[in-house]
Amino acid sequence: MRILLIEDEKDLSSIIKQGLEEEGYIVDVANDGEEGQYMAENYPANVIILDIMLPIVDGMTLLSNIRKKGISTPVILLTARDAVLDKIKGLDTGADDYLTKPFVFGELLARVRTLIRRQSAVKESIVRIADLEINTSTHEVMRGGIHIPLSAREYALLEYLAYHKDNVVSRTDIVEHIYKEDTDMDSNIVDVYINYLRNKIDKDHKEKLIHTVRGAGYMLRTKEV
Repeated sequence: MRILLIEDEKDLSSIIKQGLEEEGYIVDVANDGEEGQYMAENYPANVIILDIMLPIVDGMTLLSNIRKKGISTPVILLTARDAVLDKIKGLDTGADDYLTKPFVFGELLARVRTLIRRQSAVKESIVRIADLEINTSTHEVMRGGIHIPLSAREYALLEYLAYHKDNVVSRTDIVEHIYKEDTDMDSNIVDVYINYLRNKIDKDHKEKLIHTVRGAGYMLRTKEV
């Protein structure tokens, strides 16, 4: 999943970016409102983390601008400790959630996961497809009660498929949401990682869960398509 972080405090930005990346997220960073608005308008993200106090274009103006353009990406506002009016205005402007600085990183992470689930058909922290269980909080994956170790990239791909279970996701969608911007869209990296997942998820099971939809992409489901 892809996160856009718009924060001008570089030390804080670096800490948040590192923490999210360690959880398997792809993180794009903007350090001022002008750059942040451009990225929000031109690069797809699953969640935007937006500081209110930004140079050039402030966070509230940025939020208003992207909502007027029909961008519905969930937004978590970062506000000052006593900025009650900012919180109210932010929610009225179109923010989905807010956190008061200073905050515990684990709380930010939980709120990110909640907003991602809210966008998908999956509303619980544990996703089940047949006998496959994916815990989106702990990143533990089990099939038939047996733990399956996955790399961070393998898990990110599986989670993305799980959030869109029973729906086709294209190679382009996958690259845009779980790989960095410089990934070659024409490379076979997606096919390689799909094969890695199949070897770990499906290889020893009669019922296959990862399906190729010819000419369209991939799907995680319990029946052949």
